[in-house]
Amino acid sequence: MENHRRIIIFDTTLRDGEQSPGASMNIAEKLRIATQLEKLGIDVIEAGFPAASQGDFKAVEMIAGALESARIAALCRADHNDITKAWEAIKNAVHPRLHTFIATSDIHMEYKLKMSQEQVIDKAVEAVKYAASLTDDVEFSAEDGSRSQPDFLCRIFEAVIDAGASTVNLPDTVGYAVPDEFSNLVEYVITNTPNINKAVLSVHCHNDLGLATANTLAAIKAGAGQAEVTINGIGERAGNTSLEEVVMSLGTRPNFFHETTAIDTTRIYPTSRLVSMITGIVVQPNRAIVGANAFAHEAGIHQDGVLKNPMTYEIMKPETIGLSKNNLVLGKHSGRHALYSHISGMGYNLSDEEMNIVFEKFKHLADRKKNILDEDIEALINEEILRSAEVFRLEYLNVSCGTAVFPYASVHLKINDRLVKGAVEGNGPIDAVFNIIAKLTCTKSKLLRFSVNALTEGTDAQGEVTVRLFEDGITALGKGSDPDIITASALAYVNGLNRLEYLKENPAELSPVL
Repeated sequence: MENHRRIIIFDTTLRDGEQSPGASMNIAEKLRIATQLEKLGIDVIEAGFPAASQGDFKAVEMIAGALESARIAALCRADHNDITKAWEAIKNAVHPRLHTFIATSDIHMEYKLKMSQEQVIDKAVEAVKYAASLTDDVEFSAEDGSRSQPDFLCRIFEAVIDAGASTVNLPDTVGYAVPDEFSNLVEYVITNTPNINKAVLSVHCHNDLGLATANTLAAIKAGAGQAEVTINGIGERAGNTSLEEVVMSLGTRPNFFHETTAIDTTRIYPTSRLVSMITGIVVQPNRAIVGANAFAHEAGIHQDGVLKNPMTYEIMKPETIGLSKNNLVLGKHSGRHALYSHISGMGYNLSDEEMNIVFEKFKHLADRKKNILDEDIEALINEEILRSAEVFRLEYLNVSCGTAVFPYASVHLKINDRLVKGAVEGNGPIDAVFNIIAKLTCTKSKLLRFSVNALTEGTDAQGEVTVRLFEDGITALGKGSDPDIITASALAYVNGLNRLEYLKENPAELSPVL
């Protein structure tokens, strides 16, 4: 591995990943993810787009001031005001990076920018020169690069490198490229940009055709030195290149790629779970690396082979990504220290106050459920620590239903510490619960999605409910978990309403997509 080239991992979960519908995060949630990304070993964390909103500015500013080792990038258009705003947000970072961009494809220049090639180059150079006057770490991205004329890409990259860019990014913004084509484009840029040796060539791929990871790996093989990725592949439309797929592909096939990264792979699974819980975007069971079925074997032939030698059907060990084989962990007789040690091993760093909250809830759950699994503990952390700042809080719930009883729900809610009560009927117990919560909160939101998953096995399993709410152009996800699925539904609905309130106060203005 000593002769292997080191690939820079640039994570944009907090910027591009947040553009997934309904995935907006509050400042505390972004900071928690950023902290975990630094532990994971991410080289560059794109914390956000400060000019998009005051909330995004504050989040980037807080992350920049809190992290110690990772480079903190802020996205900005090729605009003086955008760059100034971005610099104000990251100037206190130990390692600040300004990431500026402009579109370079013919279709974008003609219809969106209404600018000529020369005008685009002039604007890009002006932006990079200004950014470089503020920091020596400047990245320039050619938006829609995969559909740009290769010769023009080389010209603009040469110009911005001369202007001070230390990284130039070639994005497949709309997920149009295929691996052979994309690797040929990367090779062309490297061969025909005279000063490319003075900068790192980066790639940023989208997954519209399901080829984001394949394109990224092809680009790395062709000479790209930085990969832009997100946790779980979340992002605009079909998502971005998946960090876990790229990192584990390089790690699993070192004799083919001859590249390595600084990622601590044992933190991949805990980071995946954290991002899933905070964003409310469930990881599909058959997803590579981090899906629930990624290391599951049902076929008898497979089971027999794995028992004899895991490498017969497993090309990587579960422990490599931080996935413990032993799911049974704790029970009602477990103490605070055991719980704290286990939670730390799962990748969470809770304060003493947060641990006290989780421990109390853990004891209540242990009285109701014999075996406590990792998924149960993650659900507790999600419910008690990671949820949004609350306007609404569920205080009491009572539901009657059955074959001879009309479904009926009684609820007590606290709204900004003011207690309100009510009861209504419904078509079913969950319908009744949602009806009374909607009445008490006076919400005008529409329920777009309702889904239920069992987090663990058995009839005493924790049920996880996810709801998607829509109001006035804003979409918010809510999650709730409890052994009682009706209670979990109420918690999810209330959590979704709290997220809606947060987004109303902190409107998520969509940032341009690379």
